Amino acid sequence: MTTDLSPAVSGAAAVRRPRRGKSLWLLAVLGVLVALMFASVVVGSRDVPWSAVVAAFGGAAENFDQAAVAKRIPRTLLAVLAGAALGVAGAVMQGVTRNPLADPGILGVNMGASLAVVTGIAYFGLATATGFIWTAVIGAGLTMLFVYAIGSLGRGGATPLKLALAGAATSAALASFIRAVVLPRGDIAEGAQSWQIGGVGGGTFDSVSQVLPFLLAGLAVCLLSARALNLLALGDELAAGLGERVALVRGVAFLGAVVLCGATTAVTGPISFVGLLVPHVCRLLVGVDHRWLIPFSALGGAALLTAGDVVGRVVARPGEIDVGIVTALIGAPFFIYIVRRQKVRAL
Repeated sequence: MTTDLSPAVSGAAAVRRPRRGKSLWLLAVLGVLVALMFASVVVGSRDVPWSAVVAAFGGAAENFDQAAVAKRIPRTLLAVLAGAALGVAGAVMQGVTRNPLADPGILGVNMGASLAVVTGIAYFGLATATGFIWTAVIGAGLTMLFVYAIGSLGRGGATPLKLALAGAATSAALASFIRAVVLPRGDIAEGAQSWQIGGVGGGTFDSVSQVLPFLLAGLAVCLLSARALNLLALGDELAAGLGERVALVRGVAFLGAVVLCGATTAVTGPISFVGLLVPHVCRLLVGVDHRWLIPFSALGGAALLTAGDVVGRVVARPGEIDVGIVTALIGAPFFIYIVRRQKVRAL
C-alpha cells in the first residue's frame, strides 16, 4: 500500500516562496532592525547628539549625554535578544502544536516562569542571575507540560481552542499564586510587581552576558528542529511514515522554545504577544518553511521589541512605558483578529 503525498506536496508548493525573494526580505528586515537599534540608542526621554554616541561607543562617559548612551546600549542589546528569543519561541510553539494561537504568554509559559522566580526569591533566597534563569526555565517547562496535558484531554486531543483555553486558565491561576506569594512579603513586593510588567529598562552588560548562553543554546535547538517541524506540518502519521520520531521531535523543539522564553522572562519579566504576532507576519513574507521562518521570526521579534521600547520612551516623556505594556496594546487586537478571522483553525 502506498501513501499519496500529492495533497501535502501541492499544499507545500502553494506556500513556497522564491529563495531570492526570501533573501531580499531577510536583508530588509535586518536593515530595519539596525535602524531601530540606532534609534534606541539615540532616542529616549532625552535625545542625544551623534558626537555623544560616538564618544560613548569609545568608552567615554564624561557628561550626561554620553552616560545616557552608555546605559542605552545594553538595554538595546537586551531588547534585541529578548525579542528574537520570544519570536522564535512563538514560531516553534505554533509549529509543534499546529496552533495559530500558541504564544509563551497565551499558553501561560511566561507566567509559570514568573511564579518559579518569585517563589525562589520569597522562600529560597534566590539571588543570582544564573539561578533566576535556571529557575525560570524549569518553571516554564513544567507549565508547558501541564498546559499541553490539560489541552490534550477529551475528544480530539490538543486542539488549538482547548490549548488556548487551558493556557488562559493556567495563566490566570498562576497570576493569583504570584500575588499570594508577593503580597505578604513587603520586602520584595515593589520589585516583583515592577518586574511583572515586563521591560528591558534594567538591561546591563552583565545581564546580557548571563542570559546569552541560554538563548544561543535554545536557538540552536530550535534551528536544528526546523526540518522536523516542516514534516510535522504534514500530520503526525505522515511524519512518522517519513521516518520522524514524532514524540522526540516535539519534546526537543519544546525544550528549545521553553529555554528561550524561560531565560528571557528571568531577565525581562513576562512579555506577551511577541511570539504570537511575529510568526504570523513572517509567514506572509516567507511561507511556512521553518528553515526560513525561524530566522525571520528572530529578526522580526528583535525589531518589534526594540521598536516597542523606543515608542514607550517617546510617548511618555520624560517618563517611559515598559515595553510589556506596549506589546500588549499591539498584540491584544491582533489576537482578537486571529480568533475572529482564522476561526481558531490548526496550522
